[in-house]
Amino acid sequence: MVDEPKNKMSRRKFLHGAAMGAATVGALATAPNVLGLTENASAGAMPSDPGTPVMAYVADAATGTVVVMWGTKEIVTRDSRLASRILGYAQG
Repeated sequence: MVDEPKNKMSRRKFLHGAAMGAATVGALATAPNVLGLTENASAGAMPSDPGTPVMAYVADAATGTVVVMWGTKEIVTRDSRLASRILGYAQG
């Protein structure tokens, strides 16, 4: 049997990355003023129930476009630092 290189992603690293991603999404949901998302969001647009699932993804890394979604609502913002952090979490 030939030794095949192991994937560099361990379970611990995967869980750590997932937790960091969840923390980032939580920060997006709870602190829109700090991240500069209020320019694209109307007042009170964030979910009122803290248990509401929130998802964020980088739509365009070149422009730093990040999309945050919950329920039937969506915020699109340009924040290159946030986009870089989310991509960094995804890479492990």
